Amino acid sequence: MYIFETIFDVTYLIFVVSLGVIMLLKANGNKQYTLFGWMAVILGCGDAFHLVPRVFSMWSEGGFAGNIVALGTGQFITSITMTIFYIVLYFVWRKRYDIQNQNGLTVTMLLLAAARIGLSFFPQNAWTSPNSPLAWAIYRNIPFALMGILIIILFNQQAKATNDKAFGFMWLAITLSFAFYAPVVLFAEIFPPIGALMMPKTVAYVWVVWMGFSEMIKKQKQKK
Repeated sequence: MYIFETIFDVTYLIFVVSLGVIMLLKANGNKQYTLFGWMAVILGCGDAFHLVPRVFSMWSEGGFAGNIVALGTGQFITSITMTIFYIVLYFVWRKRYDIQNQNGLTVTMLLLAAARIGLSFFPQNAWTSPNSPLAWAIYRNIPFALMGILIIILFNQQAKATNDKAFGFMWLAITLSFAFYAPVVLFAEIFPPIGALMMPKTVAYVWVVWMGFSEMIKKQKQKK
């Protein structure tokens, strides 16, 4: 299992960051693809703060218990970068569908993001403790879940309204990511094997990035 997870994590990080860098280099001034590129880089680099210490812990003598500070710090950083990921995805939605005005919606997303990040800074989270409280994991994930629900609804509505086949399943990929993530937050401490759901959650995020990347490549080929 350690071998499989190590290969999976390393492959994921290299793959998603590579897609992001390629999009940044080949966006050719297209703001939507530039945003998507940054989103992918933020996703991969943010997850690296958590996954690299995790892989190291699996193969070190101290194990997870001996690297709890690095693991907890990585989770803290990832909680922030994932919040930024969804803010960038929100602006991808605005750019893709040429959304004008709706400033209230933007303010709502930013306030939810600020609440999520602010809650993550509270010492009660006990990030570097082997017994971090479940209650605070729930508190900080409430605004995060609300952000996800808004993004799911927004992409679903606009994709249907514009017959957007390329992003037609964006809402589903995000829904799956939360469906796999929620049980981990709620039950991983009680039943550690459920943490394996983080892998299909990761695949869902790769799917999100791949939708943007594959459409960019397709559009550029059509122009040639």
